[in-house]
Amino acid sequence: MNPDELGVEMPDVTVESTSPEALKARIDDGQEVTLLDTRMSSDFEEWAIKGENVETINVPYFQFLDDEIDEAVLDQLPEDEHMTVLCAKGGASEYVAAELSIRGYDVDHLEDGMEGWASIYEAVEVSGYDGNGTLLQYQRPSSGCLGYMVYEGGEAAVIDPLRAFTDRYLEDAADLGVELTYAIDTHIHADHVSGVRALVDEGVEGVIPEAAADRGVTYTDRVTLASDGDEFEVGDATIETVFTPGHTTGMTSYLVDDSFLATGDGLFTESVARPDLEEGDEGAPDAARMLYESLQERVLALDDDVLIGGAHFSDAAEPAADGTYTAPIGELVEDMDALTMDEEDFVELVLSDMPPRPANYEDIIATNLGQQQADDEEAFTLELGPNNCAASQDALTGD
Repeated sequence: MNPDELGVEMPDVTVESTSPEALKARIDDGQEVTLLDTRMSSDFEEWAIKGENVETINVPYFQFLDDEIDEAVLDQLPEDEHMTVLCAKGGASEYVAAELSIRGYDVDHLEDGMEGWASIYEAVEVSGYDGNGTLLQYQRPSSGCLGYMVYEGGEAAVIDPLRAFTDRYLEDAADLGVELTYAIDTHIHADHVSGVRALVDEGVEGVIPEAAADRGVTYTDRVTLASDGDEFEVGDATIETVFTPGHTTGMTSYLVDDSFLATGDGLFTESVARPDLEEGDEGAPDAARMLYESLQERVLALDDDVLIGGAHFSDAAEPAADGTYTAPIGELVEDMDALTMDEEDFVELVLSDMPPRPANYEDIIATNLGQQQADDEEAFTLELGPNNCAASQDALTGD
């Protein structure tokens, strides 16, 4: 929302801006960051920029629209600290920053607001991976979405790609001097729009779980359907299909060279899947039992040193030493109470305190099934916000 849409005139003052990447670099460097988030309180409470060194003040933009801003509003703001003002798209925050600058505050504003923050996508090498080739983890800090690229022998595969970053995968492959041969989904996602079909349009072979197709996927003729035990070769690296239902009936993991298991939304480094997004509240108990069996018989049956990497991370997740959200199975078993419980206790725990479902999840699922259409802008807007695909972390990990 720009000043014209707000019904006000932009003050005649130069306002400095900061890019989303620059803001994240400050946070990552451990600098003390103060944010003034001018979105509506409901939007702020659902989704905000967080960090141990981040202080965020939420004052909706409309409180700054009067010529004389209420002193009670200004009293909430630090007078001796630099503030970065943000909003949804960057327009309202520029206006608020200008009004504050006139009043002597040290401020800048975040370019493109939270939409700009959602455009950050970083690739980090997984140093603990000891299979053939190289493994990268893609990280989207705004939503906690994770994806992976393994490349070896002139070929590459991406697991759980996001449609919003289709060009990024192709550009990264080109920069690495490899051909992107596979785009693989672990399941029908409920929090983001998949990039598999967009990459198929670019000549990449798309792969989805055969079991996921039973939910009503409309484009099965354009992709390869992967069954349990199927293998895909990427140079000398092998990606093996491991059927792990629970989060969804088609949830599938992929074992990369017996070293790394991409678990999708089945298991995270800080939690396990929520079981209600496909089957609803009524079917969640049976789905939780299915998840328990998958974890115990398919995932935890692997060697303790196999790395786990999910499709998401939450605020409760601690990155590994290499900066990735990965952990060996043995470490997760030691740290996560849910992985050593019997089935009855596991089901009770997982169902006890599930977070709100992802925003727009029904539309996102329909889009990923191919039953509903969304252009690139609509798809990007649908997936803004937290992912909420995990069970609550409150009781899942031990002290």
